[in-house]
Amino acid sequence: MASVKLKSAEELNLMRESCRLLARVFDYLDGRIDIGVSTMDINDLPERFIIDQLHARPASKGQYGYQYVLNSSVNYVVCHGVPSTNQKLKSGDIINVDITLEQGGFIADSSKMYMIGDVTPVAKRLVDKTYEAMWEGIRVVKPGATLGDIGHAIQSHAQKHGYSVVREYCGHGIGREMHEEPQVLHYGLLGKGLVLQEGMVFTIEPMINQGKAKVKLKKDGWTVVTSDKKLSAQWEHTVAVTSDGYEVLTLRAEERI
Repeated sequence: MASVKLKSAEELNLMRESCRLLARVFDYLDGRIDIGVSTMDINDLPERFIIDQLHARPASKGQYGYQYVLNSSVNYVVCHGVPSTNQKLKSGDIINVDITLEQGGFIADSSKMYMIGDVTPVAKRLVDKTYEAMWEGIRVVKPGATLGDIGHAIQSHAQKHGYSVVREYCGHGIGREMHEEPQVLHYGLLGKGLVLQEGMVFTIEPMINQGKAKVKLKKDGWTVVTSDKKLSAQWEHTVAVTSDGYEVLTLRAEERI
């Protein structure tokens, strides 16, 4: 396994800025994602904002041959949903919008769930419990904790509420590269795995399924869906390990207390 790249104070400041800008992209999208909007509209809306207003780069576009600015994953799409002009949001949909942004040489990565129109209580509960599960994982981050502690916290919360955790996709270290070490699993055992150190920066991005954990990859080579066609939800933040805990670098305006 490649070594984990610890961020210096200067590098962490640069990451704070790229992550702060990414949080602004979600502020920009809020209110623009609604009934009748296509997932391609959602892709196109922030591109000029990122480039012209934030003077940053949409980091996903061109990464691994991907053609779009973001992933738009609707209902039973687990992750990596590809934007389309033909897919228009309707009342009752849930959608995860996953965006990356590079500025100053460092990449930020975050995703947010949007609930469209009149969402069923079942769907809303999944979205809410997935958000809680992400935060359960974030709150255990500190020097001396382990990656297993993070995964255990997320898995325990999801399963307590009757959900399953996707195992094929995980969080990751991030910095000058989109995907760095370590891999951050969303399931695990207390005290197991890599010990966290100050200066680590990684994403926590649990994918939680309403039904079974099994997923499959569609023929487009990107879109991952639940095998049983039941709903899936995901939230994501970029998190830094600090001297005494954690800092959520991509924290959005509505999350600040």
